[in-house]
Amino acid sequence: MNNFRRVLLKLSGESLMGAKQYGIDNDRLADYAQDIEAAVKRGIQVAIVIGGGNIFRGLSGAAQGFDRVQGDQMGMLATVINSLALGSALTSRGVKNRVLTAIRMEPIGEFYSKRRAIDALEAGEVVILSGGTGNPFFTTDTGSSLRGIELEADVMLKGTRVDGIYTADPEKDPTATKFDRITYDEIYQRGLKVMDLTATTMCMENNLPIIVFDMDTPGNLLKVLSGEPIGTYVGF
Repeated sequence: MNNFRRVLLKLSGESLMGAKQYGIDNDRLADYAQDIEAAVKRGIQVAIVIGGGNIFRGLSGAAQGFDRVQGDQMGMLATVINSLALGSALTSRGVKNRVLTAIRMEPIGEFYSKRRAIDALEAGEVVILSGGTGNPFFTTDTGSSLRGIELEADVMLKGTRVDGIYTADPEKDPTATKFDRITYDEIYQRGLKVMDLTATTMCMENNLPIIVFDMDTPGNLLKVLSGEPIGTYVGF
């Protein structure tokens, strides 16, 4: 049985690279599209935010001498590229979708509004939300939290390369142990890098639960949506 009616799925730009060092891996993109299609066929409304780190990350650009505002704007454009790629992959599978942008750039995408997004979701379309918040100094994690709250999602699903939240980075520390469940406060107290503090605070203040899980394993999205205990649940 479905545990959720409407979800906000946050996808990592880095995960889109797959086995590549840069850009978009077509096989990974196809796997994502297949899993999202399966969710839609179950009647779940799916809104998606994708990062842009596989193409450009504003903070990295700033460290190399870019103006921070312009660097973040470049990162926003990277999320639009990824969103268009995912939209194309979904369309090839016959899944209706709509790319909305936080900054006006018709005809590339429609300008975001809550009403437009909800109307599309209720019509059975996948809504892909690109351009972050439209403002510099905010990450796509914060954009995900904002859109999840605005669109009244039941949960924010954060798809990553690891299968949940650990006491330390499991890719660097083999002794790290996984949490099945953790509170927002524990994330602060332990200094865990789940997502930026602004995003976590927004979810906490608006009671939007988060599930962090491994999106790179095909089929995991459906397992989460079916209520299987994979990943890490973040709540009160």
